[in-house]
Amino acid sequence: MIPEAVRTWLEEHDHGTIVSSRAVGGGCINNGAVVKTETGRTFFLKTNRNMPTDMFARESEGLAALRVPDGPRVPEPFCHGPEFLLLEDMDPAPRRAEYWPEFGRRLAALHNHTNPRFGFSNDNYIGSTPQPNTWSEDGYGFFAVHRLLFQLRLARQRGLVGGGEVRQVEDLAARLPEILPPQPASLSHGDLWSGNAMTDYNGEPVIIDPAAHYGWAEAELAMTTLFGSFPETFYRAYEEVRPLEPGYRSRFPIYNLYHLLNHVNLFGRGYLGQVTSILRRFG
Repeated sequence: MIPEAVRTWLEEHDHGTIVSSRAVGGGCINNGAVVKTETGRTFFLKTNRNMPTDMFARESEGLAALRVPDGPRVPEPFCHGPEFLLLEDMDPAPRRAEYWPEFGRRLAALHNHTNPRFGFSNDNYIGSTPQPNTWSEDGYGFFAVHRLLFQLRLARQRGLVGGGEVRQVEDLAARLPEILPPQPASLSHGDLWSGNAMTDYNGEPVIIDPAAHYGWAEAELAMTTLFGSFPETFYRAYEEVRPLEPGYRSRFPIYNLYHLLNHVNLFGRGYLGQVTSILRRFG
């Protein structure tokens, strides 16, 4: 079903009526469709009747924030409501030969947009899990409280972790300044796994489905290795624009603990083994 608010927006912005729509697969949470209007233009429509009523508003804000000239392309958000988000249709084409190096350079440029504080203008979502973004001048405290300990509290409330895991995560969160180098608050996509890296009609890099905030760039890069790493050409090109501290890959599991705890909360204890492996490694 096409929301009436979408039809109204299209007509009020001179795109005419919708003449066709086709479902698009691949989404883990939302339904997707490409709609075509009588002017010939296409749009991408996301719908979901079972999510928090502000989820699409928060996604729209994140997409707007990430639309910086030197970063990866981001679909433009046009209108949204509690159950839908209407976006620019990227009309994805096969990746260009230089896709991964270009992606690396553009992500580095995005991360060079920094803020004096960590956080974001509003709390938002990582998948369907709430993601707190209260502003903080302390990156260690921000990651400890609003990333690791927040997910840990959810998992404990749901009976998904035991006392041992709780103590280990709390101990690791307290020791972050000993383990991780100081980093600025970089503009970040926030959920950058391979499924959220796609192309536009020219085969150039596009990022979708953000959990946008100002956070650690190393944490963003860590997630690119969590469910199948991006190619080495991506990381080499990234460092051409934004050099990284030595040993950054060895720190990736700490950052990815946030996403693995989130997967425990979303999908159950099947991800707990990866969580406990990281805790043992850095315990």
